[in-house]
Parts: sequence; C-alpha cells; structure tokens
Amino acid sequence: MSPVDTLRDRGQTDPMAAPKSAADERRVTAWIGQGVVVEGRITSAQDLRIDGKVEGTIEVGNHALIIGAGAEIKANLVARSILISGAVTGNVTATHRVDLHAAGSVEGDISSPRLVMADGALVNGQVDAGGNRGAKESG
Repeated sequence: MSPVDTLRDRGQTDPMAAPKSAADERRVTAWIGQGVVVEGRITSAQDLRIDGKVEGTIEVGNHALIIGAGAEIKANLVARSILISGAVTGNVTATHRVDLHAAGSVEGDISSPRLVMADGALVNGQVDAGGNRGAKESG
C-alpha cells in the first residue's frame, strides 16, 4: 500500500498535493466535445473521450479511449481499452479490450485480446482477438 493510500484510509490527504478547489480541480478524463473538429495527431497521457470529429491519428498509450455516439473519427486508434459508440474509419488497436456498442461502427481492422460487440454494431474489416493470451503452442 502506498503512503497516499495509507493517508486516505486514515481520512487524511496527501500533504504533497495542491489544495483542491472548484477552480483548480482537474478532469480525470480529457474531452473533445461535439462542436470540436480536430485534424492531425492526438496523443494523451490520460483517458480521453471524443464526441466531436477527428481526422488523423489518436494514441493514448496505456489509457482508455471513448468514442461517443455522435463522434465521427477518421483515424487509427491506439489505446489500452477502447469503447466505440460512434463511427470510426481506421484501424483500432487495443492492448486490453475493445467494446463496440450497438450504435458503433468500425470501417477498418480491429486488433485486441478481447472484443465485446453488441447486437447491431458494425465492423467492416478483419478482427484479430486472439493476441496477448499467454503462450500458444505452435504446430
């Protein structure tokens, strides 16, 4: 258990943390809203939610990426986990999991060790959901 967790358990706060007020409280998840259009490369060192339009590449490393229901994405996506409720044109690569909701669609290839696909979701491309499951026997 870390010293910060120990302090939290005792009802104390981290002495190194800045005081939290409504003005300086930061979002845990970055957000690109419905009215925003981005052209280019997006990289994020935290979770990212996109409800707008993006054309380019989106990389969030070891974090989560959420594509909202109204989002229109023309980009390759790379993240730890990806939840898609909007339209994606491009390849989707997740190191942990891809969730494709009923309103979601992917025009491109999906690569992830886990794929959860709701009834009504659309994929037009190849799916590789067999990776990262441990050692496999070669024949």
